[in-house]
Amino acid sequence: MTGMRITHVPYKGVAPAATDLISGQIQMMSGDLSTLLPQQRSSRLRGIAVTGAKRSSLLPDTPTIAESGVPGYEASGWFGVLLPAGTPQTIVDRLNSAMVKGLSAGDARERLAAFGGDVAAGTSQQFADHIRAETAKWGKVIKAIGLKAEG
Repeated sequence: MTGMRITHVPYKGVAPAATDLISGQIQMMSGDLSTLLPQQRSSRLRGIAVTGAKRSSLLPDTPTIAESGVPGYEASGWFGVLLPAGTPQTIVDRLNSAMVKGLSAGDARERLAAFGGDVAAGTSQQFADHIRAETAKWGKVIKAIGLKAEG
């Protein structure tokens, strides 16, 4: 979105990348809040922006990338539960209902919030729509930057 050129350095996890950032081997990184927050709180790392659409409740003084001058930027990690194609809708609905109930419980929300996560439980159709939107969004990015899979 900015036209900035960055060299991607592949790591086997956020922790080894953070170690190299702290030691000056790399200049910047993007990673999950749950891993990087302790490093920021101990002043080993300095967060300059969060990638989500809204500020993190764990870092309320850290702006979003959109607030920092890149309007419309939003990149958030998410997890979901998928079932085999052809699973009867009654089973899908029953499992979805149980998961929404469990994720809506106060203790589940609190535990996820402690790691910087937000619960976005909804219907299976809402999740399917989210997957389609994310696929379209990141497909455009992949095409725009000419990203190719390595074999």
